[in-house]
Amino acid sequence: MPAEIIDGRAIAAAIRDELKDRIARLRGLTPGLAAVVVGNDPAAASYLKGIARGCEAVGIHEEEIRLPEDVTQDELEATLARLNDNDSFHGIILQLPLPRHLDTLRAESAIAPDKDVDGTNPVSAGRLLLGEETFYPSTAQGVKELLVRSGHSPEGKHVVICGRSNIVGKPLAGILMQKHPGANATVTVCHTGTRNMADFTRTADIVVAAMGRAGTITADMVRSGAVIIDVGVNQIIDPQTEKSRLVGDVEFEQVSQVAAAITPVPGGTGPVTTAVLLSNTVLAAERYSAR
Repeated sequence: MPAEIIDGRAIAAAIRDELKDRIARLRGLTPGLAAVVVGNDPAAASYLKGIARGCEAVGIHEEEIRLPEDVTQDELEATLARLNDNDSFHGIILQLPLPRHLDTLRAESAIAPDKDVDGTNPVSAGRLLLGEETFYPSTAQGVKELLVRSGHSPEGKHVVICGRSNIVGKPLAGILMQKHPGANATVTVCHTGTRNMADFTRTADIVVAAMGRAGTITADMVRSGAVIIDVGVNQIIDPQTEKSRLVGDVEFEQVSQVAAAITPVPGGTGPVTTAVLLSNTVLAAERYSAR
């Protein structure tokens, strides 16, 4: 029996509807999001358009701050410092990757933790692991939202995360192991150094694929009835049409015949990632309002 398709677009729409009510309760305070972009990466432009559309739909003021490709580290950090001091913006995101001459960790560290709505500041990362109040990275939190809202809560389950990036794998492991509702999972993290990855994925109730390689997770790596969350976004050339298309890290057609539920690519984790970023921005505004 084919797997249930976990509809990320529908879940994102539900989150946005909730945000409209939360913004209305702010009584005239408009949440503000500043997106800092260095250079002119087409992929970044597409992602930011999605964020801008989402912000407009729910009532968040969004502004892009564009810096030249050759901006210096000091100039970038000075821009972030000005945004930290600007009460019109409750959230700040820094579009990655940065040009190679810039120090990403230094730049992320320059974002004030109370405006770090994408959870990239090392302070935010430390608070996440300790289970303290903070902002979670949008994609990692989006995976949790997908699971909980689709009726596949990770509580008490064995979750195998394939990938150890700083924006997905590591923070997701930290989120799901916490003694929190919608978490409380037993977590295994696999990566490029893992031997016989299939030995781990076949024991999982939930598999999260976040390795950035098309077709990494195949049907023989998944036990019958598992839930599959595909975070991968890979551009490939379809051999039949000779046209470019997006695929995930999972062999969707084959795995969907084995799994109980699966996210598609596109239409799975992507829309929810954006919705969670908007939610974090509203949360930042709520905290600002409560001061």
